Amino acid sequence: MHRCCQSPKHCTLLARRTPTDRAGSSLPFSTSNMDQDNSEDESVGQEEELPYLPPELSDGEAVELLWQLRAKRRQPSPELPETVTRLAAPDGSLLYLVGTAHFSDSSKKDVAMTIRAVQPDVVVVELCQYRVSMLKMDENTLLREAKDINLDKVQQAIKQNGLMSGLMQILLLKVSAHITEQLGMAPGGEFREAFKEAGQVPFCKFHLGDRPIPVTFKRAIAALSLWQKARLAWGLCFLSDPISKEDVEKCKQKDLLEQTMSEMIGEFPALHQTIVAERDIYLTHTLRQATRCVEAPPNAQKVPAVVVGVVGMGHVPGIERNWEKQLNISEIMSVAPPSRFGWVFRTVIKGVVLGMLGYACYRAGGTLGRALLSLPAVQSVRETLRPPTA
Repeated sequence: MHRCCQSPKHCTLLARRTPTDRAGSSLPFSTSNMDQDNSEDESVGQEEELPYLPPELSDGEAVELLWQLRAKRRQPSPELPETVTRLAAPDGSLLYLVGTAHFSDSSKKDVAMTIRAVQPDVVVVELCQYRVSMLKMDENTLLREAKDINLDKVQQAIKQNGLMSGLMQILLLKVSAHITEQLGMAPGGEFREAFKEAGQVPFCKFHLGDRPIPVTFKRAIAALSLWQKARLAWGLCFLSDPISKEDVEKCKQKDLLEQTMSEMIGEFPALHQTIVAERDIYLTHTLRQATRCVEAPPNAQKVPAVVVGVVGMGHVPGIERNWEKQLNISEIMSVAPPSRFGWVFRTVIKGVVLGMLGYACYRAGGTLGRALLSLPAVQSVRETLRPPTA
């Protein structure tokens, strides 16, 4: 579980700065790109800032004062959106699980309202280290990135995940780009909102709670038969159904979501197992790790923690079912080695590519042909296809 946090010393130094100084600075979780997007700030109302602390206070006194301030802001019985589920840990710690739709403005408001009301010790989001970049980009940059699927992205995906998993990732990016184009809205707004709001809460830690995406893709591809892979790729390639913002908001209704999941299970049960059910287990594990007692100043006494989890609504029922179970995540983190069929398939693909390059060289002439054959990528393909020496 990857994490960022505000240390007591950082909170103290930040609060000691004058209001003028702090107006021109950024909190530990914010970036200049995020600050440029004022539309997100306006969508959730006025945010509270850390107070100014007199310089004559000692560090210990400042930390205790900030802790008391957060306790004062924390609402004991908050009125939260209906998308929030409350779960309790054995030590009395509380988890407020916010179920979201990934292309939803109202989900951003739900996240901001929950974090401001409960003033959490930890915020956990459904992201991994491979997707953390979306926290640092503004909406306009993300919109351009989602729509621009070029050769570099294809090569990077294949290098990171392997041929089949990389191609499947590109197809899913195409789906995301289709939704982005339909709605004019970049995905992950609720995670950026959580990231920003966590920076306004003293001592709040920020955790990345999802399974690494390369593991998910590789396990998903390995679980599908060749025919299922072809059907899935065909469906993703020719996705063109119109999507409205009203359709996205319906994804926050559990009954509609469960109906959609049931249809998905019937068509690709193995895919649902790896992409949804296994990640339910992993997310439950990281959320339980975060929902543990924390140390309170000044005597480091253990007190129950308050945690906010931000996940897609489709994961909420699974997390609720797994919350009190014994979990073994090592079983869902292993990736099977490539099969011999996969090696043969990749070799055939490379052979076809090399044949096309050869024909292009023949048509283009000798000088250009030699230049193409000297490229590192072509040399790599030739080495792969070269028979082993006796």
